[in-house]
Amino acid sequence: MEKILVVDDERSMRDVLSIMLKRAGYDVSLASDGSEAIAQVGKDIFDLVITDLKMPKVGGLEVLKAVKEISPDTVVLLITAFASSDSAVEAMKLGAYDYLSKPFQVDEVQLIVRNALEKRRLSTENTLLKREIASQSSLANIIGQSEPMQKVLEVVLKVADSKSNVMICGESGTGKELIARAIHYNSARSRLPFVTVNCSALPEPLLESELFGHMKGSFTGAIANKAGLFEVADGGSIFLDEIGETSPAMQVKLLRVIQEREFRRVGGTRDVKVDVRVIAATNRNLAKAVADGSFREDLYYRLDVIPITLPPLRLRANDIPLLAKHFLEQFAKANGKPLPVLTADAMRVLMVHEWKGNVRELENLIERVVAFSTAPVIEETDIQGWLHRPSASPQSASVAQGYATELPPDGLDLEKLINSIEKDLLLKALERSRWVKKKAARLLQLNTRSFRYRLEKYEIKGGTDDSDNE
Repeated sequence: MEKILVVDDERSMRDVLSIMLKRAGYDVSLASDGSEAIAQVGKDIFDLVITDLKMPKVGGLEVLKAVKEISPDTVVLLITAFASSDSAVEAMKLGAYDYLSKPFQVDEVQLIVRNALEKRRLSTENTLLKREIASQSSLANIIGQSEPMQKVLEVVLKVADSKSNVMICGESGTGKELIARAIHYNSARSRLPFVTVNCSALPEPLLESELFGHMKGSFTGAIANKAGLFEVADGGSIFLDEIGETSPAMQVKLLRVIQEREFRRVGGTRDVKVDVRVIAATNRNLAKAVADGSFREDLYYRLDVIPITLPPLRLRANDIPLLAKHFLEQFAKANGKPLPVLTADAMRVLMVHEWKGNVRELENLIERVVAFSTAPVIEETDIQGWLHRPSASPQSASVAQGYATELPPDGLDLEKLINSIEKDLLLKALERSRWVKKKAARLLQLNTRSFRYRLEKYEIKGGTDDSDNE
């Protein structure tokens, strides 16, 4: 409900405007003079202030100046029985929305109030739209035909229209925000705001101000009243990314707004009610965090009403060609280059890579390859040269030491030596596992797809699958 403050030193005028506006469905507050009005604006946030111009001591222009200083987004409408072109021009210069002369028609005031509030709504929506565009994921929609992703999408469509809170879990880079957006934009709230907050990006005092807003003067730098993101998201959804990184004190505040659907701004004295659907995300094991006492159990169960777990990219390898094609098209267009083609060998390298950084790592790799590519075809070597390889484990380091050698005076063919070592280790693993491929793959800490790729690369034939031996 939109809040309007009516300021007039004549009680009859206050009463007329109050009755008229309350009948129209607005939340109305009253002030009998300019000083009282300024005090109220300092304690609360109003959508519209309607003020008389001529009042004892503190007049309407002073109220207008104070409102624009304390709460710049609040719309101000001036009413007076002493209209003059000079005062009208001054009021408009100071930021007044409009100027009415007494006596006025009730219908005229109602129309101007509706238009003034519509202007404020459009301004807010424009701000949100800019924020939305700036924070859009690089994926235009969810890309994935693999069985794990299809199951996730089925859940999204089933729960989108629910009012229940959602907890999205998954490794970094799996697309948690993308799923949160899909939930919001497939729900009845889709026309209302979707607001994102990275809970790990801000220190606690700034996060509290960002989420709940603040009043002017509540801390150093609070030069004006500011609505928090819960307030901005009213009617829509708020996405709390990295919820597992919040402090115990912040968890208490979040619990209150989720349970009671109300909060208090920093430095404020009144509660603000909101209707917001909370979608949270984390790459942590919150059940374990609850067990060890680092995350509140009551907050966990308030958030984890509808759990969604995103599969890592290594468990949805069938989506890699689709994602790679999407990123190739995106970055070729962004760089003004012809769309390159991935060779079969290059695609095979992508398919067997572990992708510890998930979709974000694949996106990063394709962007880099496209940026450096000058040929119409992307080869296996183009991909291999940019893949991030994991640091050597103690076991692999000890194996590598067995192949350590002094660098010959004339140098050596490093690629040939590495291939020779890799092939030798593949054969040793097969021998130790009695040529059962799955066991050999586990000895080398490789997934089955990656192990088979290497067998084909070095033309190693023979062996059996587990199904033939176990």
